[in-house]
Amino acid sequence: MPLKRPSGPLAVVFALALSGATFGVPTANELPTQVFGTGLAIADDDDDGGGGGGSSAGSRDSNSLGQGVGKGRNLFDLFRKPEPRRKAAARPAAALVRQAPQEIVALGLDQGAITNLTAAGYSVSDRADVALVGAEIVKLRVPSGTTLEAARAQVTAAAPNAVVDFNHFYRPDQDRPNPCGDDQCLARHVVGWPETGAMPDRCTAPVRIGLIDTAINAEHLAFAGGRIETIRLGKGSLPESTRQHGTAVAALLIGSAKSRTPGLVPGGELIAVDAFQRSGNDDRSAVYDLVRAIDLLAGKGVLVINMSLTGPANLLLERTVEMATQRDIVLVAAAGNGGPRAAPLYPGAYDEVIAVTAIDRRKNAYRRAGAGDHIDIAAPGVQVWTAASVKGASSKTGTSFAAPFVTAAAAMIKAANPQLTADEVEALLRQGAEDLGKPGKDPVFGWGLLNARTICRS
Repeated sequence: MPLKRPSGPLAVVFALALSGATFGVPTANELPTQVFGTGLAIADDDDDGGGGGGSSAGSRDSNSLGQGVGKGRNLFDLFRKPEPRRKAAARPAAALVRQAPQEIVALGLDQGAITNLTAAGYSVSDRADVALVGAEIVKLRVPSGTTLEAARAQVTAAAPNAVVDFNHFYRPDQDRPNPCGDDQCLARHVVGWPETGAMPDRCTAPVRIGLIDTAINAEHLAFAGGRIETIRLGKGSLPESTRQHGTAVAALLIGSAKSRTPGLVPGGELIAVDAFQRSGNDDRSAVYDLVRAIDLLAGKGVLVINMSLTGPANLLLERTVEMATQRDIVLVAAAGNGGPRAAPLYPGAYDEVIAVTAIDRRKNAYRRAGAGDHIDIAAPGVQVWTAASVKGASSKTGTSFAAPFVTAAAAMIKAANPQLTADEVEALLRQGAEDLGKPGKDPVFGWGLLNARTICRS
C-alpha cells in the first residue's frame, strides 16, 4: 500500500525533510529555555559560582526555532534519542598526610642528647618549654636519607627517658552542611538546654572555656559584647588557617544571646588558641603545636578545653593529656567522622578525654560518627545552627559540633562546683545522660545523650 502523503502545511515540511534540507534547528548549546511553550532545563556542569549569572547553556544564544539557517541539523535530529552522556571518571581523593615529613618531636630531650644528635646530622628547628609536663618540647629535623621510623628509633636510643614520636597532624572534624532554618536547627532543645535568662543561679557563675581550633572571626556579630581572647601559635610566615570551623565552634559555646546564633554559655569567657596552619586545602595542627596549645591554656587557668579535632595516637599528646587531667582540667574532644568501622581517633580515644559522638534531632546516631568502646557520650551534631565564618549563620554537621554541648555542660558544672575533679565532672555527665541504644554504655552512644536538664541540679 503506497505511503499516504500529508496535505496542508505538513506536506511542505515532509517534502523538504525528504530532500535533506536543513531547518536551522539549534544545537544543544543553542536550544532556548522554552520550546513549544514547555520549559526546557539545560544542565550546567561548569559551576563557576556565579549563582545563576547567565553561564548556563540555555542562555548562551538567543536563537529560537526556525532561526540560524545553515547550522546543518535535520528536523528529525530533534526527535532522535540522545546518546547517553559519559560520566567523567571521578578523581581519587588525595590521601591526607599523617605527619610532618622529616620531623621528629620529643619531650624531655636533654642537652647532651641534643648535642650528640646534632653531631649525627639532626638539627633543632624549634623548641619550647611545656610547664604542664615540666619538660621542653623539641622539634628535630631528620638528616637526609634517614626514614622517620629509623629517626624515631635513633632519638629514642639517644634519650631513653624522653618521650619521642612523629610530628603527627590533627584536623578539625566537620562534614558537608545541610541547609535548614534557625528554627529547625536549634539543637539545644534535644538535650533540654535551659533558655538564656531561665538558668538557675548556680548556673550563672562566671565560666572560662578553652578552645583549640582553627582561626576565629572575632569581629563576627555573634561575639558582640562577648569576652573572647584569640591566640595564634603559628609564625607569621606560615599560612593562616581558615575561619569557618573555629568561628562556628566558638559561637556555639559563647555566642551572644542577642545574635542569630546564641551560644550555650552566652556570658562565658573564651580563650581560643589557633593551633592550625593552612596547607593547600588542608587545615592541620602538628602535635608540636597541639601540645603547646594545651599547655598555654593550662597556664591561663582554664579548667575545661574543647578540642573538635582528630588524628592518630601520639606519645607526646598522650603524656600531655595525662598531665592536664592530673590538674583536673576537663578535656572534651570530637569522636571523629570516619564512620562506625573506623579506627579510634585521638585525643578523644584517650581514657582521660571525654569523647563525644553526634546524634540528629530524632536522637538517631549520625551515620558517619566514629564508634567503639572509647565513646563516652552523645550530643546534637547534625544540622546544628551556628555562625558562618564572615557573617550570618548556617547549619553545621559533624562530631565537631557535638563536642561544644558537652564542653559547655562541663564548664557550667565546674563553675558551680570548682572543687570537683575532672573524673567527678565526667561522672556527673554520665549519671545524668539519657540512655540510648543498648542498655548501659555501648559503642554507638556511649553512656547516652547529654541531659542538660540535670547539669544545674548536680
